[in-house]
Amino acid sequence: MTRQSHAARADIGIIGGSGLYDIEGLRKVKELSVKTPFGSPSDKLVLGELDGVAIAFLSRHGRGHRINPSEINYRANIYALKSLGVRRVISVSAVGSMKEAIKPGDVVIPDQFIDFTKRRVSTFFEGGIVAHVAFGDPVCASLGSALSDAAHATGATVHQGGVYICIEGPQFSTKGESRLYRQWGASVIGMTNLPEAKLAREAELCYATVALATDYDCWHETEEAVTVEAILTTLRQNVTLAKRLLRSAMGAVADVKVCSCHRALQDAIITAPDRMPASLRRKLGLLIDRVVPRKKGIR
Repeated sequence: MTRQSHAARADIGIIGGSGLYDIEGLRKVKELSVKTPFGSPSDKLVLGELDGVAIAFLSRHGRGHRINPSEINYRANIYALKSLGVRRVISVSAVGSMKEAIKPGDVVIPDQFIDFTKRRVSTFFEGGIVAHVAFGDPVCASLGSALSDAAHATGATVHQGGVYICIEGPQFSTKGESRLYRQWGASVIGMTNLPEAKLAREAELCYATVALATDYDCWHETEEAVTVEAILTTLRQNVTLAKRLLRSAMGAVADVKVCSCHRALQDAIITAPDRMPASLRRKLGLLIDRVVPRKKGIR
C-alpha cells in the first residue's frame, strides 16, 4: 500500500534551508518522518502553523547540508509533500545572478526554466505508465504573483519573471559556460529547481521559486569569481528577508484555491488503464487516482 494516513496535514509546502524553520510566529511545531514509494525524502518534515495556515518545511539538502544537488531524492521530496495534502509548493533557493540589474541580495521570482541537468530522474512516470504534462509555463502564475507581492511588501528589490537555468553541479560554471547562459537569456543560475518543478507539475501541485541572488556567477569581469564563502555571507543576510517574505505571503498563497496546476494530469496519461502494471498502478495511486480511478476491489 503506497498511501500513508497522516494525522498531520499541511496546505503549503516550503522547500529550502533549515534556517527557514525559525520563522517568527510559527506555532505547533513538530517533526514527521515520511516514507514514500520512492525512498526517503531529504530529511524529516517540520510541520507548523503560521498565521492560521498549516505549512510543511523540508530541508532540500538535509539539515547540516549533507546532500549535493545531484543526490537529492526529488521524487521522494515532492511525493512526501503531496502525501500530507500540500497543494502549493514554495521553493526558496540561492542563485547566481546572470544579469547586471540583478544584484546580490535581490529577490527574483522566475517564470521560466532551462533544464541543463544531466544525471537526474525527472518524472514519476516510467516502467509502464506514460504521462506527458504541459510544461510551457512551468511556474504557477498565481503563486508567483503572490510571492512577488509579498517580496515587495518587505521592501526588497524584486524582479518578477525571468529564466532560471539549472545546471548539474556541484561545481560552479566555467566562464565560457556562464557567458553562454547569458546569451541564452538566463536571469539566474542554480542547481536544484529541476527536476523539482517538473515533478511538482506531475503531482498536480502549484510551484514557484523565491530565488535569492548571492553573487554574479563568474561572468562579471569586475567581480571576484564566485566562492562558497561569498555565497554563504550573502545567504545569511538573505535568510531574514526570506522569513519575512514567507510570513507576508501566507495569506495570499493560502487563497490560491482553483488553479490549472491541480489538473495537470487530466489529459496527460496516455497509457490505457488495462495495460498499466498493477504494482505500478498501486505505487502511483496517490498521484493518478483522481484521473484513473481504481476498479472496485483493487487496493
